[in-house]
Amino acid sequence: MNIGDTIPDMELEAYYNDKTVKIKLGECRGKWTVLLFYPADFTFVCPTELTEAAHLYDEFKKEGAEIMSVSTDTVFVHKAWHDHSPTIKDIKYPMLADPTGELCRALGTYIEKEGLSLRGTFIFDPDCKLVAMDIHDNSIGRNAHEILRKVQAAKFTHDNPGQVCPASWKPGGKTLKPGMDLVGKL
Repeated sequence: MNIGDTIPDMELEAYYNDKTVKIKLGECRGKWTVLLFYPADFTFVCPTELTEAAHLYDEFKKEGAEIMSVSTDTVFVHKAWHDHSPTIKDIKYPMLADPTGELCRALGTYIEKEGLSLRGTFIFDPDCKLVAMDIHDNSIGRNAHEILRKVQAAKFTHDNPGQVCPASWKPGGKTLKPGMDLVGKL
C-alpha cells in the first residue's frame, strides 16, 4: 500500500457495540478512516494504545474520523477481551477481525512466521485514499494524540489546497504555502 492508494474493498467482521457486525471498508467515502493494526488481544502494549485511542474517540469523531482497530484475532476473542478487561471495555469503536490476515497482507503489516500483525496506523481521507501510514516493531507503542494531530493536519490540507502544515502543527497554528511565508496565526 502506498500513499494515494485506495482502501481495500473488503468486508470484515467486527466486534462493535456489544455485537458482531460486518463492516465493508470500501464504504468509507465521506469520512476520515483510521485503521490501528496491532498484534493480538490479551497482550501488554496493545491495551495501552487502544484505550488511549478510546479516550480520544470523541475528538476523532469531531474531526469526522472513524477509528477501527485490526488484529488477526476473531470477533469472539475481541468479545472475550472486551468482556474481561476493564480497560478494553472503554473501546466504543469497531474492533475488526482479520483471522486470515487478508487485510494485514494488503496493507503490509502481516508477519507470516507468526500469523500476527505489526503495529500499523493508516489514515484514509474521505475519498478513501491513503494519506498517512506508520508501521513499526511491536515493542513500540503508539501515541493516539499524535494520530489525532495527523488526522487534523491531513484534514486541514485536504480542505485548504495549496497550504501545508509544518512540524508539530496543531489546529489554529501557522501553515505554509510553498514559495511563500507562514500563513495564519499561532
